[in-house]
Amino acid sequence: MFVAVLPPEAARDELERFLEPRPGLAWTDPSQWHLTLTFCPSVDEWRIDGLVERLSSVARRHEPFRLRLAGAGAFPSVERARVLWAGVEGARAAGALDALAAGTRSAANAAGCRPDGARFRPHLTLARLRGRDDATSWLRVLGTFAGSEWTVSEIVLVESFLGEGPRGRARHEVVARLPLGGSGQSGWPDPMAT
Repeated sequence: MFVAVLPPEAARDELERFLEPRPGLAWTDPSQWHLTLTFCPSVDEWRIDGLVERLSSVARRHEPFRLRLAGAGAFPSVERARVLWAGVEGARAAGALDALAAGTRSAANAAGCRPDGARFRPHLTLARLRGRDDATSWLRVLGTFAGSEWTVSEIVLVESFLGEGPRGRARHEVVARLPLGGSGQSGWPDPMAT
């Protein structure tokens, strides 16, 4: 499971249009684009209600903020890239994401869900590579992208089902939507929503 910020459809469409004329990589599925705040490799089913309750409390303490996707990078390095990613722009957005990541990690720990120990770096995964690729030329192109701003008004808890998506990739299912700043309804998604 993971806690994330999901870009709205307009932001996904903008980035997808930017990537579309650039063949040569297996781009990730735009419907699964997200900014991971906290990743928990394994969560017992009986802990989910407590996790949602704690995440809801964290979300209520954070106000909505503006964010845009801009720039690019590679993990673990440009010379041995395994992942190409889009970054975020704006000091306020980066600070807000850092605070949300720290809060959601703390909530996961308190709920007994053991988040991974990776350092938080806000990014949206665009493509996965073989690990021996030099990504310099790709980063020159991807680094020119600067999307439109949108308001982050919620975080989501997502369950990932490995190998159950198209082409053997993961399938993601939103378990809970948690509004920032205490506005709106919190908790479980509306089963009738599309």
